[in-house]
Amino acid sequence: MLMLEEVIAWMVGKLLPAGSSWQEPLSFFLYDTIKILLLLGTLIFLMGVLRTYIPTEKVKQWLAKRKGAHLYAALFGVATPFCSCSSIPIFMGFLSAGVPVGVAFSFLITSPLVNEYLLTVMAITLGWKVTVAYLVIGIVLGVLGGIALGTMGLENDIEADFAPKKQKSRTKTMAFRERLAFGWQEASSIIRKLWLWVAGSVALGALIHNYVPQQSVQTLLSAGGVFVVPLAVLLGIPFYASCAAILPIAIVLLDKGVPVGTATAFMMATVALSLPEAILLRKAIKLRAIAWFFAIVAVGIMLSGYLLNAIG
Repeated sequence: MLMLEEVIAWMVGKLLPAGSSWQEPLSFFLYDTIKILLLLGTLIFLMGVLRTYIPTEKVKQWLAKRKGAHLYAALFGVATPFCSCSSIPIFMGFLSAGVPVGVAFSFLITSPLVNEYLLTVMAITLGWKVTVAYLVIGIVLGVLGGIALGTMGLENDIEADFAPKKQKSRTKTMAFRERLAFGWQEASSIIRKLWLWVAGSVALGALIHNYVPQQSVQTLLSAGGVFVVPLAVLLGIPFYASCAAILPIAIVLLDKGVPVGTATAFMMATVALSLPEAILLRKAIKLRAIAWFFAIVAVGIMLSGYLLNAIG
C-alpha cells in the first residue's frame, strides 16, 4: 500500500496548494477509502471462489469441532497490521464464508489492537514488561471477547448480504473460469452496495482524526482519579486512527504524567472501537450485535487499563 500512499500524496499535492489545511484530511480520506474497498473486494472475491470448492456448512462444522478456533483467529489478527475499519473487510469475508460469529469477532478485536510495528515501538519506548503485558492482554481480550459474543446468538443479527449461503460443493461441475466469475460477481455486488458507506465512515474518521483537539484530551486524562480509565476509553471511541497514528499521542500522554494503563486504554479504544467502524459494521451486522461488541470490548479495555496501571 506504500505506492498507493505515495500516489495519493502526489495527487493531493497537485490539487491543493502547499500548506493547505485540507491536504492531510483529503489524503487520509482517499487512502483509507481506496485501501478498504480494495481489501473488501479482494477478500470477498477470494471467499467467493473458495466457496465453490468448500460449502459454508463444511467450514462451520470444521470450526465448531476445532479446539482453539478463537485463539487461532486472535493470532491471525495479530499477524494483520490493519486499523479497525481495514479489518472489517476480512471480518465480513469470514461471516460470508460461514465462520462462527464469535470466532470472527475474535479476529476483529485483536487485529487493530496488536501488530509487529506497535510492539516494536512499544518495546523501545515503554520497555518489554509493558509490551509483553499488552500483547498478552490483546490476545486474551480477543479470545474472551469472541467467546462471549459467540454465546449471544448473534447469528440472526448478520445482514442478508453477509449471511452464509447454503450451497453444495461445485467442484465437479464448474470450470475454473466459472469459479472466478462467481467470485467476481459476489465481490462487485457487495462493493456496489457498500462503497458509499465506506466513503462516509472514512470521511467522518478523517474529520475526527484531524480536527479533534489533542490538547483537550491530554488535559482531561492528566486530571487523574479512579474514573480516568473509563474516561480514557470514552474519549478514545470517537477517534479513528491506526496504532501507528495514535501511539505518538499515547507517548505524549505518558510524558505528561498520565499512567501507562490510562494512556494505553485510550490508545486501545481509539484503534479497536470508533464511530466510523460502527457505521461500516452496520452494513454487515445489526445494531444489537454492534452494541454488544462495543460494550464487551470497552469493558475489557477498561479492565486492561487498570491492570497495566497496577503493574506499570
